[in-house]
Amino acid sequence: MPRFESLSEEMTRRIESDRQHGTSPKVFCPNTSVIRRAASPRDAGSVWRPAFLHDVDKIMHCPYFNRYTDKTQVFSLIRNDDVTRRSLHVQLVSRIARTIGSALNLNLDLIEAIALGHDIGHPPFAHSGEVFLNEISMQHTGRHFSHNIHSVRVLDGIYPFNISLQTLVGIAGHNGEIELEEYRPVPVDSFAEFDRMMERAYTEDGYANRIQPSTLEGNVVRVADIIAYLGKDRQDAARVKMTAEDAYAEHEIGSLNAEIINNLVVNIIENSYGKPYIKLDTVHFEALRASKAENYKLIYNEAAKAAHLSDTVRPMMQEMYGQLLDDLRENHTTSPIFTHHIAYVTRSYYPRVKPYADCDPNQIVVDYIASMTDDYFIDLHHYLFPNSPYKVVYKGYFDGREAPAHV
Repeated sequence: MPRFESLSEEMTRRIESDRQHGTSPKVFCPNTSVIRRAASPRDAGSVWRPAFLHDVDKIMHCPYFNRYTDKTQVFSLIRNDDVTRRSLHVQLVSRIARTIGSALNLNLDLIEAIALGHDIGHPPFAHSGEVFLNEISMQHTGRHFSHNIHSVRVLDGIYPFNISLQTLVGIAGHNGEIELEEYRPVPVDSFAEFDRMMERAYTEDGYANRIQPSTLEGNVVRVADIIAYLGKDRQDAARVKMTAEDAYAEHEIGSLNAEIINNLVVNIIENSYGKPYIKLDTVHFEALRASKAENYKLIYNEAAKAAHLSDTVRPMMQEMYGQLLDDLRENHTTSPIFTHHIAYVTRSYYPRVKPYADCDPNQIVVDYIASMTDDYFIDLHHYLFPNSPYKVVYKGYFDGREAPAHV
């Protein structure tokens, strides 16, 4: 029987009283504190479009936002529209984080901006694609690739949108692979400091995973990222018949998606209201950690093996990287890296410090591959290497096994 926790009566009365009397905690990041690279009248907040709402709009209208739709969340090469893609994941993160933020009286626009932008730099084929692209980048340049840092590059470099420092730090520090019992903001006061952090993330192993958001809003998104995928990935695993929904232990937070979301959200509100941090109690934190470990054992490790990505996508990406780098260096302007990437990116009307085409060739190739959807990657590889021995095979709806549910 599913078990759903509720806020304590004491906390419920406290929040209601604070709202009634205008005494809600002032722990949010105010719109007046926004920091941008360049002061611009276009980005000034107004009564109907506050400062951080500008960031939301820019992110949603970024050309790469559309590409969330065909980027793997966990399960690659499966034709099933009920299985989560990255487009749904970022919306779930936003919804969960805004629910928490509303109760804690945080800045919901800042939360939404961080949530919607946090994976915009993620390469195709989920975590495996990130691992492969990092390997190639290290081999060619000695610089690391990580999707959180590349998400910043998309919104601050490839498309110089003049996104706020608070949003960018939240995106850089969103790492949903590392769970904490308590999340405390780590101030970042200037773009000069932030730029040093980003360079360090490229050159120092593991640093990208240690960055923490500078606001409570960013920390809410960070924990909401875990909450959003923990139970949802279990639902997806059941849909593709990898595991049954009852295959998981009954920890304190429950085992079903609805239980996990409800019980973690309630516990965070209970332990974080009016505090300068975001916190789970020890029991719920340990349950979250144990549940996540189960997911790795039963889902994530198996999903990567089942798709055979190491045997196919890894060498395909290596071939593609080499060809695109050659095309760029030899100025083959009919190559897709020119016609589908550089020409596309440079349509942006936002001012640049230097022309995008003047970037390091390896960086441009990394940018291009990271921007690809799963299907585009496969089609481009076939276009570049029609006789390649490396092929990927999708599992379809009717490929000789019981058809997956599609309701």
